[in-house]
Amino acid sequence: MSEASVAVHADADLLAQAVAARLLVKLLDAQADRGEASVVLTGGRVAAAVYRAVAALPARDAVDWSRVDVWWGDERFLPAGDPDRNETQARAALLDVVPLDPARVHAMPASDGPAGNDPEAAAAGYAEELARAARPGHATLPHFDVLMLGVGEDGHVASVFPEHPVGYETRPVSAVRGSPKPPPTRTTLTLPAINTAEEVWLVAAGADKARAVGMALAGAGPVQLPAAGVRGVSRTRWLLDRAAAADVPTRLRSLR
Repeated sequence: MSEASVAVHADADLLAQAVAARLLVKLLDAQADRGEASVVLTGGRVAAAVYRAVAALPARDAVDWSRVDVWWGDERFLPAGDPDRNETQARAALLDVVPLDPARVHAMPASDGPAGNDPEAAAAGYAEELARAARPGHATLPHFDVLMLGVGEDGHVASVFPEHPVGYETRPVSAVRGSPKPPPTRTTLTLPAINTAEEVWLVAAGADKARAVGMALAGAGPVQLPAAGVRGVSRTRWLLDRAAAADVPTRLRSLR
């Protein structure tokens, strides 16, 4: 059964530092156990701060980055290199700093990529890439050691938005049209795919996230509040600053 935990840090800067240190430990543990590691990245201000913190830590050199697979939970369907793409953000903050194997960096397709300006084809292509990386005859998705998610003010995760049709999607990757948050066209892992990860980390900072975090931990429905429908196979971690944790019952908090 998946274990859930809530860790609360004093502010957003300390949260980013703590998540960065935790991520390095998780990658090292995975490589010790399996010889490799796999991480699913997210976007947003806190994520960028985490990636910069990882790049700045001396312990980053303990990870064999050539044996790390990098995936994304969602992406804005924009041209390659667009500053609003999660990939562009992650490359600038971390990925261009560490010695990754380019073949193991699996960016979601751009709108000017091989699939062209067709988000459905792009989503199908990413699903095929995931399937190729899965264990032969074992699964349609590779092993994800840790999958990181931000939490939107409305409780969305990745690009799964409240009451949006993608919330009912059973395929691993879906196109998103009519996103309530710009840009309107995106690609995303779906909740069933997200919930195959060994650990899922929901990282949130700021008072504007408090209501969504509190409702998710109180047991809201996943269609109305997608963050409430996220579960890691072995562990689900809520990693918050004090402002985002304002509506979390004290009994659930582990203060850091």
